Order: sequence, then C-alpha cells, then structure tokens
Amino acid sequence: MSDHTAGGSGAPYSGGHAHRTPRAEFYVYFALIFIVAIPLALIAWVWTLARDRKFPVHGPLARAWREAGAITPAIFRP
Repeated sequence: MSDHTAGGSGAPYSGGHAHRTPRAEFYVYFALIFIVAIPLALIAWVWTLARDRKFPVHGPLARAWREAGAITPAIFRP
C-alpha cells in the first residue's frame, strides 16, 4: 500500500498544476496580437468574400479575436 499523503497536504491531486488567472502581461500580449491580426483577418475575410461570393460566417474582428485567443496562450505555455 502506498502513502498518498507523502509530500503533500493530504488532498488528492494536490501536486498538479493549479489554474492561474491571466495577468496583465497576458492581456498586453493578447491586445498586441489582436491589433496585428485585424488587418490580416480583414484581408482573409475579403478574399473569402470574393472567392465564395457570399459573406463568411464570422466577420474579421471575430476571426482576429479567435486567432489572438489561440496564439496568446501558446506563448505562456510552459
């Protein structure tokens, strides 16, 4: 039988990673990436509009927000 309380507080899974709240640095990076992504998302949106001759489901701001939301956490991953 093993002792699961050794080196911990006695709570199961206490040695894992805790959920951290985003800090100001995260929001600064997110804002910078979002600002850079807006023109690129606008170009992609116009290209899709011209190619398919119909409006894309998401607008350029939603696309830029989604891209910034995917890139920024990857920067802060250990």
